This record gives sequence, C-alpha cells and structure tokens, in this order.
Amino acid sequence: MTKALLLTASLATLLLSSGCFLSKKTNRTKESSAISADVEESFRRRWVEKRTAELTAQGSSGDAAKTKAEAEFRERFGYTRAGNK
Repeated sequence: MTKALLLTASLATLLLSSGCFLSKKTNRTKESSAISADVEESFRRRWVEKRTAELTAQGSSGDAAKTKAEAEFRERFGYTRAGNK
C-alpha cells in the first residue's frame, strides 16, 4: 500500500511540475508577411537566374531562356506569392 501511494504521489508530482505543463508562453511577435515575401522573391530571383544559366548553357538565347525559366518557376512554384507574379 505504501509503495502504491508513493508511486502515485511521485507521478502526480512529476506531472504537475513539468516545465511544459505549467510554463507560460511568451508573446512573441509574429513573423512579418513582408519578410516572408522578401524570402520568396529572393528564392524566385535566384532560381530563375540559375535556370536561365542552365538553359543558356544548353544553347538557348538569353531572352528565351529567361522567359522559359520564369514560366517553369510559375508552373513549379505557383502556390507561392512569388510564383503568382
């Protein structure tokens, strides 16, 4: 009986004193949508530049390669804000 009571008291103490259970969440400011838009635009720009270079190396002209790279980006990443441009 003593062991069961001791075990129950120990488990209750552990449950009630855990850091996650009683911790207070801090009020962090949410990430600005401007930051995520900048990151997506940076990704789009770098991806298009890389793909344009690849297409140019394969023999496409510069303008045609850039146009094709932008179309491919919109097709692959259309779910992003940068893909909708």
